[in-house]
Amino acid sequence: MKTSAWKTKSSCIAGFALALTCLSGPGRAQEKSDLRLEGSPLTRYIVTDLGPIGPPPAQPFALSASGFVSGEVVLAGGTGSVSHAVIWKGRSMTDISSPGMGGPSSAAFGVNVWGQAVGQADTSTPDPKEEDFCGSSALGLTHSGNTCVPFLFQEAAMSALPLLSDSAGASGNNGQAWQINRFGVAAGSSENTTADSTCPGPPSSAQVYEFKPVVWFRLFPWSQPVVQALPTVADDPDGVAFAVNEKGEAAGGTGSCGPFNTITLTNLVPLHAVLWQHGKPIDLGNLGGDGHFGGIYATGLNDVRQVVGVSDTTGDASFHGFLWQDGHMSDLQPLAGDSYSYATAISDKGLVLGLSLDANFNLRAALWENGKPTDLNTLVPADTTLDLQTACSINKEGQITGIALAKGTASDYHAYLATPILGNVDSDSATTGVEGTSKENAKTLQQRRFGRLASQRSRTERPFARSESSKLDWLASRGTGPYLSAPRSETN
Repeated sequence: MKTSAWKTKSSCIAGFALALTCLSGPGRAQEKSDLRLEGSPLTRYIVTDLGPIGPPPAQPFALSASGFVSGEVVLAGGTGSVSHAVIWKGRSMTDISSPGMGGPSSAAFGVNVWGQAVGQADTSTPDPKEEDFCGSSALGLTHSGNTCVPFLFQEAAMSALPLLSDSAGASGNNGQAWQINRFGVAAGSSENTTADSTCPGPPSSAQVYEFKPVVWFRLFPWSQPVVQALPTVADDPDGVAFAVNEKGEAAGGTGSCGPFNTITLTNLVPLHAVLWQHGKPIDLGNLGGDGHFGGIYATGLNDVRQVVGVSDTTGDASFHGFLWQDGHMSDLQPLAGDSYSYATAISDKGLVLGLSLDANFNLRAALWENGKPTDLNTLVPADTTLDLQTACSINKEGQITGIALAKGTASDYHAYLATPILGNVDSDSATTGVEGTSKENAKTLQQRRFGRLASQRSRTERPFARSESSKLDWLASRGTGPYLSAPRSETN
C-alpha cells in the first residue's frame, strides 16, 4: 500500500526531476576563506550565464572553491538523446565524456579543488541482468543495455572505480560516485552480488541486485583506490552516500529498492537520512513522514557536521528540507505561498541552499539563513536574463551554481554561477561584479574566481605534485587524514 502510494505521488513530480537532483553539489565549501561573502543580510549576487545545457536531466552539480563546476549536458542525436559529463572553468565548458568508459552517456556529479571529478558512465559491457542502474531508459536517454560504473576523472583521463566484491571475488556490475573531497575520498553507491528481495521487478523496475552506500579512498596518494561499504540503518538492504566532507564523513540515505527515481537518479526508496561518522551510521530522524512520498535522505553536509536534506512531513502530506545539527532536525519551511521545500547544500557558515515549490511544482531557487527562507531571484539584478530555478552547490567564496530558465521560455535550461558581493547592487553595478567591496577584497575575489589562488596553492600543497620521498612527510604533517586509513569502525 505504501509502495503504491510512493509510486503514485512521486510520478506527480517526476517532470521536475532536474530541479530535485542537486544532490552531489558540495554541501560544504572546500577551502577556508577570510571574506564574509555569504550569510549576510547585505549579500547580493551577480549572475554569470554558463550557457545552455539541454533538457532534463542536464544540470550543474558541484562547485569547488577553485572554480570548477561539474555536471552533465544532454545532446539530441539521430538515434536518441545522450548525456555527456562536463566540467566548467569560468565560462569555458570541457566535455570529458570521450572516450569515457565506452558507452553513450555519462554524468559528472562531483568535483574537488584539484579538478578531480567523479560520476557515472555507461560502459561497452552488456549488463548480465539487463538492469537500468543509471536510469538511461527511465530518463529518456539512449539505453545501451550495458553496465554503468562509477568513475574518477583526473589528468585528462577517466577510469573506473572499483565495485564491491563477495568472498569468491565476484563483483557487482554497476555503481555511482557522487562526490569527492580534496583528499580524493569519494562517496557513492555500488552493487554487490546479492539478489535484492525488495526490488519490485519488471515492468516497474529492472533492478536485481542490492546496492550499498560506499566510500572510495587511497591508503596513500600513489596507491590504487579501494572501495568500502558503509552500513545501513534499520536493516535496510540498500543505500547511497550522496555527500562527503573534508573530514571523510559521509551523508545520504538508506532504504529499499524501487523503480528508478528520476528525482534522486537512483533505484532507492529512501526511508532514512543517515550521517556516517568514522564509518558508523547515525539515523538523523525525520519530519513526521515515513519516506514514501518525497523520501527521507541527506543531500549535503559541511565540515562542522551540519547536515541538510529532505524529509516527508506528517502523513506524507508534503516534503520539506531539513537542517540537522547537534542531534536535532529542524524543518526548513518553503517560501511564502509555496507547499514544498528541498535543501541541497550547506556552507560552513550555515547558509542552506535549495529550492521552494508551489502546489503546481513551479520552482524558485531558495536560501535559508537562521531558518528563514529567501528567494535567490530577489538578490540578483532585475535585468538578469535568467530565472533561477535551483541552488545546487556553494563554495567557500559563497558562489552558487544551479539550474536556470532563460526568461520568457519554458524549456531553455541554462547553468549559472551566482557570485556574491557586499552591499546593494543594481543593474549598472552588476556589470562590475565588485560593487560594495573594498578594492583589496574585490581583487581577492576575482583571483579566487579564476583559480589563481588555487593554482598558487597547488605548487605548495598538492600531494600529487610532491616527490616520492616527501609523500610520507606530507601525510604525517597532516595527521590522520583520509589517505592514511580506512574509515574507522570505532567511535571517539
